[in-house]
Amino acid sequence: MIRLFLIEYYKLVKSRSSVLLITAYFFFLTLIAAIAAIKFDIGPIQFHLAEQGIFNFPFIWHFNTFIAAFFKLFLAVVIVSMVSNEYSNRTLKQNLIDGLSKKEFIASKLIMVVVFSALSALFVALISAILGGIYSDYTEWSLIVLDLQFLGLYFLKLIGFFSLCLFLGILIKRSAFALGVLIVLAIAEQIAFGIGGELLYEFMTFEEKSDAFALAHEIKSFFPLQASFNLIHEPFTRLSAVQSVVKELGETMELDYYTSAKEIGLASLYAFLYIWGSYKLIQRRDL
Repeated sequence: MIRLFLIEYYKLVKSRSSVLLITAYFFFLTLIAAIAAIKFDIGPIQFHLAEQGIFNFPFIWHFNTFIAAFFKLFLAVVIVSMVSNEYSNRTLKQNLIDGLSKKEFIASKLIMVVVFSALSALFVALISAILGGIYSDYTEWSLIVLDLQFLGLYFLKLIGFFSLCLFLGILIKRSAFALGVLIVLAIAEQIAFGIGGELLYEFMTFEEKSDAFALAHEIKSFFPLQASFNLIHEPFTRLSAVQSVVKELGETMELDYYTSAKEIGLASLYAFLYIWGSYKLIQRRDL
């Protein structure tokens, strides 16, 4: 395992673009701290994020992992490029000639996926712990360790997304096209959701129409990228300012912010299928 890791490590170190993207990724993760300076007004309500408890334990684990997940595209480019370079530089064929098996090749890429995901989760945990230590109004140990499952969900989210990038990189071989397919897939899911919701609304009876939106969302939860996104639900409606606005409007908001076993199982299944598919592609190709 160490040998496979070192093979990939030396390849990445020699790629200036990969080093730059990895550095940029971790740099932008540190900018989560800059959120504390954001201030604006919502009507008569002054909105200062730092005063809304976003850095309070245990909420900080939820908020930071949700925000940090948007920066994963930096590492997605690295992973796709890592695979496409194997084809363009012919290093894959040379490695196989030198004695590296196809199973070891996939294992080496999967090791990097896990390493990137683990380092990212640890980095977000460190940033969150520092920000929580500085800004949190609650420092009881029982609250600090509460909701730590969001770090595990963040790790699983990255594993699934990076595994998809690995699969697309192997399937398409060219990084630009693979990333293009990833973008098209994301757009296609939203279009399918919109069209599907309209069709459900049109064909349902009057009594069932109120359930059309909920049913469309349930179907959408089975889409590949949405399954990954659903691992960490949005945290913004938990903010006190948002709750105040809702109360001002005379409404109530009761949402479930915790991930269900179905959502975890679905995301895990997709991750397994991406890895299995990557191995089968390499296994069947004449390289």
